[in-house]
Amino acid sequence: MALTITWLNSTYLRGRCCRQKVLCPLLGPLLSDSMSKLYSSYRRPGSQPEKKKSWQNTDFSFKKGIDVLKTQLSLLKKETEDYLIGPGGRPLSHYLLEQTRVLWEFRSQEDLKKWVISSDVEIGGKSEVYLKLGRNNQAALLYGTLNTEVPRDGETKYSGYCSMRAKPPVGSFARKKYYDWSNFNSLYLRVRGDGRPWMINIYTDPYFSHQKDDLYNYFMFTRGGPYWEEIKIPFSKFFLSSRGRVQDDQHPIWLDKISTLGFTIGDKIDGPFQLEIDFIGLLNDRAHTEEFAYEMYEKNPRV
Repeated sequence: MALTITWLNSTYLRGRCCRQKVLCPLLGPLLSDSMSKLYSSYRRPGSQPEKKKSWQNTDFSFKKGIDVLKTQLSLLKKETEDYLIGPGGRPLSHYLLEQTRVLWEFRSQEDLKKWVISSDVEIGGKSEVYLKLGRNNQAALLYGTLNTEVPRDGETKYSGYCSMRAKPPVGSFARKKYYDWSNFNSLYLRVRGDGRPWMINIYTDPYFSHQKDDLYNYFMFTRGGPYWEEIKIPFSKFFLSSRGRVQDDQHPIWLDKISTLGFTIGDKIDGPFQLEIDFIGLLNDRAHTEEFAYEMYEKNPRV
């Protein structure tokens, strides 16, 4: 009897998992807003939880579902055509000989919509951050005011940061996609800052679960002044961190599983800041042969 119950439970769970795998990609575009609220678990101390359930805000319109299905099918068709052409929709010969690639440039509002900004306001802080096009629509201007005043909620200990992050790539039917930078060894960007240091963040999602959502950082020191500067940063210079602390077990970036890239300022200095970004690209510098700039410790070394 117990064996029969166990078998029925396992069968039910397998059926439930299969239904979830089939329905989630189809319903994902319709439930994106509600699911984002559902997974956004942060709530300021002392604030009241929402009385209205997240699923009650979902629009189950049949017409909207058909339109979403047509859009996703067209995306799937384009992805298939690009796959048949070659890596990234380019012929293999062009991919192998590629030396540079522009990832993001800022010339219109559509370019700005590919990025999101955030600050310590999410945890009750008072910093402000804004993003707009620069002069003559030739760059992105990230500016605001940093405020290190800690919220008086009895829990938050640190405050004072602003950030800008690219939206992760998404495939058809809300499938998670990744950037493949394995053909390059350096990040190349043209910026104009105000002399304050910025932290460049690279988010990865590698193959192994214990390395999931690894965060790599590099401190970019802007010199200020009226002149633009072109900065080349080898990927070997990025170090692995977790929750603001440098990890002991360092390892190079999985360049074929890049989730997104971002910029953060949090130098503990109150006052205004600004950073102009012309473009962000990749470079294959054949003169750079360093694989990783930091010491890697061998776990469980053999005696």
